[in-house]
Amino acid sequence: MKPVGTIIAALAAAASVSSPALAFSPSSSSGKNRFTTHCLEAEAQTRGDFLATATAAVATAAIVNPVRPAYARGRATLDQAYERYTPRIIEGGAFYKKNLYGAIAKGDWKGILAGTAEPPKLIIIFCVRHHLKRTKEDKALQDGGIARRAALAGGFSDSRVLSAMDLFASTFSESSISPKTKSMKAEVEKLREVVEALNKAARIATGEEKSSGGLFGMGGKAPSQGELAKEVKDLYLKGGNAYNQYVFIANDGLPVQLAKLPFL
Repeated sequence: MKPVGTIIAALAAAASVSSPALAFSPSSSSGKNRFTTHCLEAEAQTRGDFLATATAAVATAAIVNPVRPAYARGRATLDQAYERYTPRIIEGGAFYKKNLYGAIAKGDWKGILAGTAEPPKLIIIFCVRHHLKRTKEDKALQDGGIARRAALAGGFSDSRVLSAMDLFASTFSESSISPKTKSMKAEVEKLREVVEALNKAARIATGEEKSSGGLFGMGGKAPSQGELAKEVKDLYLKGGNAYNQYVFIANDGLPVQLAKLPFL
């Protein structure tokens, strides 16, 4: 059995053949500079080294090109939003780093599918039309049952994690959308694209969805299992960078009384 560090390095190496594979590393807010980590060595680097280099990259980015702080509408509002949304964000990050990574490393398509799945369609209708469909139990809950319905979704799905990231990002705006909120939401959109693509690849690989030809219907023959496996590994790295960039922006200017969100 290969050590975890070797598998992570192999995942990163699959993302780029001609250039060194890089660990998750958030870019600067201006988009002009990207701080990267040391090259991942497939046979030498451990999981601890991988995470340590990613953390070092974040620290460097914060020093060299800090994001201008943006504050929420009052301390009470920020505290409430932090308590409500960050547990789902942190749990989602942990799932991404461990469970989703494990499924991708092993080629567990059903695991990838389950991890990125949305709630049943009926549950989604309840969310959209909650004022018509809420149960008595839902009405008794402070959030109208939204968190309970989100719990039916996959560990790193839109309903469970990305919606919480969107809502927490909105907390940092007042009468108009702040640059901080825009930057955070931009990373959420990248993650949304990744999650949708991962889910689609898993559906194609398991036969639940037929490809119209080429990778995700872009022409040519249907993708092989090997092509799909490489695609999800690339997507995983892209999503990891987006998640860490979101955390980097969110932590900047956060009151010292609130614990900073952890990176992957």
